[in-house]
Amino acid sequence: MPLSRSLSMTSLTGVLPAWEEDELPVEDLLLFEVSWEVTNKVGGIYTVIQTKAKITVDEWGDNYYMMGPYFEHNFKTQVESCEPPNPAIRKAMDALIHNGCQVHFGRWLIEGSPYVILFDIGSAAWNLDRWKGDLWDTCNIGLPFHDREANDSLILGSLIAWFFKELTDHLGDKPNVISHFHEWQAGPGLILSRSRKIPMATVFTTHATLLGRYLCAGNTDFYNNLDKFNIDKEAGERQIYHRYCLERAAVHCAHVFTTVSQITAVEANHMLHRKPDVVTPNGLNVKKFSAMHEFQNLHSTNKAQIQEFIRGHFYGHLDFNLDKTLIFFIAGRYEFSNKGADIFLESLSRLNYLLRVHRNDVTVVVFFIMPAKTNNFNVESLKGQAVRKQLWDTAHAVKEKFGKKLYDALLKGQIPDLNNILDRDDFTIMKRAIYATQRHSLPPVTTHNMLDDSADPILSNIRRVGLFNSRNDRVKVVFHPEFLSSTSPLLPMDYEDFVRGCNLGVFPSYYEPWGYTPGECTVMGIPSVTTNLSGFGCFMEEHVSDPAAYGIYIVDRRFRSAEESCNQLTQFMFSFCQQSRRQRIIQRNRTERLSDLLDWRYLGRFYIHARHLALSRAFPDKFKMDPMAPLKDKMPLWCRS
Repeated sequence: MPLSRSLSMTSLTGVLPAWEEDELPVEDLLLFEVSWEVTNKVGGIYTVIQTKAKITVDEWGDNYYMMGPYFEHNFKTQVESCEPPNPAIRKAMDALIHNGCQVHFGRWLIEGSPYVILFDIGSAAWNLDRWKGDLWDTCNIGLPFHDREANDSLILGSLIAWFFKELTDHLGDKPNVISHFHEWQAGPGLILSRSRKIPMATVFTTHATLLGRYLCAGNTDFYNNLDKFNIDKEAGERQIYHRYCLERAAVHCAHVFTTVSQITAVEANHMLHRKPDVVTPNGLNVKKFSAMHEFQNLHSTNKAQIQEFIRGHFYGHLDFNLDKTLIFFIAGRYEFSNKGADIFLESLSRLNYLLRVHRNDVTVVVFFIMPAKTNNFNVESLKGQAVRKQLWDTAHAVKEKFGKKLYDALLKGQIPDLNNILDRDDFTIMKRAIYATQRHSLPPVTTHNMLDDSADPILSNIRRVGLFNSRNDRVKVVFHPEFLSSTSPLLPMDYEDFVRGCNLGVFPSYYEPWGYTPGECTVMGIPSVTTNLSGFGCFMEEHVSDPAAYGIYIVDRRFRSAEESCNQLTQFMFSFCQQSRRQRIIQRNRTERLSDLLDWRYLGRFYIHARHLALSRAFPDKFKMDPMAPLKDKMPLWCRS
């Protein structure tokens, strides 16, 4: 059955669940969202809470607050200090402050400008031993002294539970409180609040199970052995048993437990022994352009900027046509096997072979954007950009001179003699510029000096597959072991601009509870490769009948061997290389149409449902809900298989 050519806003109402429940009386409620990453960027959870803030503030107004740890630099650069609008919150903060614990309040300067309450962990660290005793007395979980992250999470959790106790004592029966905790670092606050019987509804979201991430990083056949792991033994061997206990206790203490994808729901059921009540997919704030050609123009502009970097990086070996060069990239945390960098490199080696055998005139430049330990840019990379700039300045100077002489000749009604329009000095300058581009070494595969070059997984595998950027290679590799920044002297681009300039994002992850990177590509109209082991890939498989037609290529890593998955990825990339420019433009238009599926305006309703469910369980006399009738089974034509 052919796919419809466009996705309308109304067509999405059947893709996502439609709940027939009354709206929450937000004026009689207070919503708190607790995370270690409030104003503190560590990983993907920061993106979740930051992008979701606007729709939550639009719904809850001044009754919505975020809570997290206080870091002075983050507070000074991201938060505008102000007074709490609710006197009960001011009193609860004062109770902690008068006991020697510093609490800061303000507006987080992001879209939506939500209120934030930040707790200074250092100011309360003197209570750590007492609070460790409280945790042990409450649930028999002990924390080792050397695990600073776990100890800090306990201090934060103890401060938050203390705050909620003071707050609910001042509020009385109204308004009711909902608190939503993200990840194990926020777990102690939930465990202590519930053990002290603080009257509030609680939601706990795991974005990835602790043990799942550790097991997958160790090259374990994770998904085929979920029911076979001895969970306690595995956690103990990895010295994370105390963290695992905090995570599992939080999961079982919460009124409502949610995960970000169906694949993580299966994992959580085995690892944490509780089936999630609601799956809450991660969204983005989608900014639609008024005209379709606008995002295509952005692609062209940003690609030109990346091509300038390529000209400098590959100077002396620039024997490929940049107009027939495709730019692929992989980005994210440096988890070599979890993020699929292992099969990506192997597939690139095979793609290189196919392009050479078929004498294809397409060249693929692949960027690895993964932060690793470095000590600085390497000299060869900086020299390349300097040579490129020198060549540009030389060409510009000669062009100005040439243009002026040509203009003067035409004004006199003469056709200039091209042999005389440039003098000997001009030719000398141009020859010197050409000689400056001579290079006796291959272009570097990495832009920085790596601290542990010989043991680095990406560089080791580049050596194994032999992708050294030689002239014969049709696949060129650039490893940029640092997050992108517009202030970089090497590749001065922000991540969003860089993504817009690429042709394909490749994210063949083995362990990816959601996967924001392919989602960001989709919103920007850039095709991407993902897998059926990522939450994003499963979401697209479920809601789009032919994802590849919309520029979402899904590699099967769950039911195929690594060899078969590698061949499938190679074939996806090779077929992409065979597309014409016109076909790629049409595909980008189709990819961008899927962005509505990832908009928080639609995916935010899963969070609304989770809060309503938590209230009905915490306060059954006040909030009633039929848990058996939340979904309508309507699917529009375009997403039926």
